[in-house]
Amino acid sequence: MNFIKDPINRFIRLETSSSIVLFSASIAALILANSGLSEAFLGFWKNYITISLPGFELSKPVLKWINDGLMAIFFFVIGLEIKREVLIGELSDLKKASLPIVAAIGGMVFPALLFVTLNQGKAGMEGWGIPMATDIAFSLGILTLLGKRVPVGLKIFLMAFAIIDDLGAVLVIAFFYSSKLIWANIIIGLAIVALLAILSRFKLYSKYFFFIAGVVVWVLFLKSGIHATIAGVLLALTIPIQRHIKTTTFYDKGKEILDGFLDECKKEGRDKTILSHKQLDAVDEMEELIEKTASPLQYLEHSLHGWVAFIILPLFAFANAGVVFSFSGDTNTVLASNIGLSLIIGKFVGIFLVSFLAIKFKLSELPKNVNFMSLAGVSFLGGLGFTMSLFINNLAFTDEVLIDSAKIGILLGSFVAGLLGYILLRFSAGKKNPSAN
Repeated sequence: MNFIKDPINRFIRLETSSSIVLFSASIAALILANSGLSEAFLGFWKNYITISLPGFELSKPVLKWINDGLMAIFFFVIGLEIKREVLIGELSDLKKASLPIVAAIGGMVFPALLFVTLNQGKAGMEGWGIPMATDIAFSLGILTLLGKRVPVGLKIFLMAFAIIDDLGAVLVIAFFYSSKLIWANIIIGLAIVALLAILSRFKLYSKYFFFIAGVVVWVLFLKSGIHATIAGVLLALTIPIQRHIKTTTFYDKGKEILDGFLDECKKEGRDKTILSHKQLDAVDEMEELIEKTASPLQYLEHSLHGWVAFIILPLFAFANAGVVFSFSGDTNTVLASNIGLSLIIGKFVGIFLVSFLAIKFKLSELPKNVNFMSLAGVSFLGGLGFTMSLFINNLAFTDEVLIDSAKIGILLGSFVAGLLGYILLRFSAGKKNPSAN
C-alpha cells in the first residue's frame, strides 16, 4: 500500500508547510492593515497594471490580477486534483467516496442555510456562499500538529471531502457569482476547451499549445462575465492522466542514456567542469524522458503545487486578509457574526450530522481507527473557510464595508472552528468507538 500512502504523506507534508506560510502572510496583512502603514498597504492593491497590445488592452488593479489571474492557477491545480481523485484516487470507488461526498454536501448546504436564516432581511444576503468552503491547507496543518495521534484514515477523509468541497465552491462561483454574461466569448472559450479535450483523448497533448490555448480561454472567460478562475478548472479536466512511457521503458532508456553520459566522462579521463555537447544532449534526453514517464496531469500537479502552496496562496492571503479591526459604526457586526456562526456551527452540524446518519443507516462507514469524537473534531476543522471564503467574499460584495465585515467573520469564525477542532481531536486520540465497526 506504500504506492498510495507515500503520495498522500508527501501531499500532507506540503500542505502542512504551506499552512505555516499562509498563516504568516495572513498575520502580516492584519498587522500592516492595523498599523501606521495601513493606508499605504491597503492602497497598494488598488494600483492599476495595464497590458496593452494592438487592438487589445487589459487593465486591472493589482488585487484583481492576483484574484483573477494567479488564482486561476490555483483553480487549475484544484481541477487536476479533482480529476485525479475521481479517476484513480479516494473518490474512484463509490464505497470509499460515499462518506466524503455526503460530508461535503452537508458541509456546504447547512452553513448556507444557517447564514440565510440568521441574515434574513439584513444587508449582505449575497454572501450566503461564503461559509460553504473548507481551507485544506489550514485544516491539514492543524491535523499534523497532533502528530501520530491522528490516524491516516482521518487525514484521507479530510482531504477527500475538502476536494469535493472545492468542487462545490467552483460550481457556486460559476452559477451564482457570475453576471452580465457575454455568450459569444463563453461559446468560443468552451469550443477551445472541447478541442483540447479531443486532442488529449487522441494523445495529441502538447504543453506549449495547451499553454497558449489556456491563456486565450482565460481572457475569453475574463471578458465573458463568468469568473476567469473557472477557466482553470475546465482546462485542468482536459489534461490527460495516461502516461506516455512505461516504467520498464523508462528504466531501459534511462540506463542507456546514463551509460552514454558516463562513457563521455571516461573518454576525458576525468570529471570536467564543463559538459560536452553529447553530455548536454544526454541531460536533455533524460529530462524529456522523465517528463514523459509521469502522466501530464501528475507532472503538472507536481510542478505547480509548490508554486501554488508557497507563493500564490500566501500572496492571495497577504492581499486579501488585511482588514481594519475597528468595530466602529462602519462595521457590520451582524454580518460578521452570521458568517462566523455559519462557519463554526453550520459546518460542524452539516458535516457531522450527515456523516453520522450515513454511517448509522449503513450507507457509509467510518475510516479505519476513526471514532465519532475525532469525526466531530474534523467537522469543526471544516469551518476553516479562509482562502475560498475570502475569494467568494470578493465576488459577493462590492461595498467595502460589507467586504471588510465579512472578512472579520471569516477570520474569527475560522480561528474558533480550528481551535475547537484541535481540542476535540486532541481529546479523542486513542479513544475507541464500539459503534464504529
